[in-house]
Amino acid sequence: MLHDSIPGTDKLLNSERVSGYIGFDPTADSLGVGNLVQVMTLLHFQHAGHKPFVLMGGATGMIGDPSMKSEERTLLSADTLEANLAGQKKQLERFLDFSGDGAELVNNYDWFKGIGFLEFIRDAGKHLTVNYMMAKDSVKKRISGDDREGMSFTEFTYQLIQGWDFYWLWKHRGVKLQMGGSDQWGNITTGTELIRRKAQGEAFALTTPLIKKADGTKFGKTEKGNLWLDPRRTSPYEFFQFWLNASDEDVKNYIRIFTLLDRATIEGLETEHDAAPHNRVLQKTLARDITTRVHGQAELDAALAATDVLFGKGTVDQLKALSGESFERVFVGAGVPVADVPRDALAAGVNVVDLFTDRSQLVASKGEARKLLTANALSVNKTKVSDPKQTIGLESLISERYVLLQKGKKDYCLVRAV
Repeated sequence: MLHDSIPGTDKLLNSERVSGYIGFDPTADSLGVGNLVQVMTLLHFQHAGHKPFVLMGGATGMIGDPSMKSEERTLLSADTLEANLAGQKKQLERFLDFSGDGAELVNNYDWFKGIGFLEFIRDAGKHLTVNYMMAKDSVKKRISGDDREGMSFTEFTYQLIQGWDFYWLWKHRGVKLQMGGSDQWGNITTGTELIRRKAQGEAFALTTPLIKKADGTKFGKTEKGNLWLDPRRTSPYEFFQFWLNASDEDVKNYIRIFTLLDRATIEGLETEHDAAPHNRVLQKTLARDITTRVHGQAELDAALAATDVLFGKGTVDQLKALSGESFERVFVGAGVPVADVPRDALAAGVNVVDLFTDRSQLVASKGEARKLLTANALSVNKTKVSDPKQTIGLESLISERYVLLQKGKKDYCLVRAV
């Protein structure tokens, strides 16, 4: 899915094995769903026989890219950046093959740490005019906007620093192509211009469109904020549900971008989907594919089991099949409230009415709990309970720690032994 490119880029890609790179800004210890477009671009690039470079912005992350931003970013410490880089690298390894002569990961701090300010403005700054840099959209929008503070010199120089990245990789690693989102066009072409002016060399650029949802809301955002690849930030269940809940209009776009399915397979799925949209064939295929790639088969199985439990006819056997770590992450990620109950109390046995009321507050009163028990509307670990004298003890714990309470069809509480 191409947005723009420098003339000759397609000819280059069709004539040789090309080394190309995309830069990632290490402002967090996890990549977000919004980064997946560029991760998949590198994956497709590698599958086409080319050599992808992942540039981690250990140096540029200390400044912050002004593109598409209305205010200056908070500067990060070296320790924070190092931790963020390690987290993102681990996630990238689930997509790209770094073995042998495969993908490579580079950090621009490695070549910037030894460059002094005077050396940099002599070797890089003299080759690009202020007029050229001011003409970039990312600069014009900030300077001509309503923000009276404008743009700091630090952010103004960002494009020059990113341009030097391209020049350095072109000179030392034979990288001829930089790729990125359409918002990066100005920064990328600064690099091609620097290579042309400083070394009379030729380099190329390719950008992809920024992904937007059909309803106009930002892709990769939920009510809780960013959707992350790190399961500690976004549970695999939430991740799976994000793709499963994609609109029919969006999913036909997403499945082409975020999977490696061939055209014939996708078109076949679309035909099946259009014949029975309520079965959500496209959404299920996409959600399974990308969740497995990011989190692995075990976490997909856990997300599927949680979906069955919360929205279908899940069983206690499905609950018991979840690991302890997955159990809590899945249900808490799904928004199920948690009630801590002392293990000693469970060892002695907790009356089921007390468990649903005082201990978990899933039911407002003991009178209501008794009525619900009589109506078979309360369940413990997906098993109906009806005896108000029944006690729940350690034998009911799943993974030796959890009991799942349910009221009606949709109200849950996770009891955790502490």
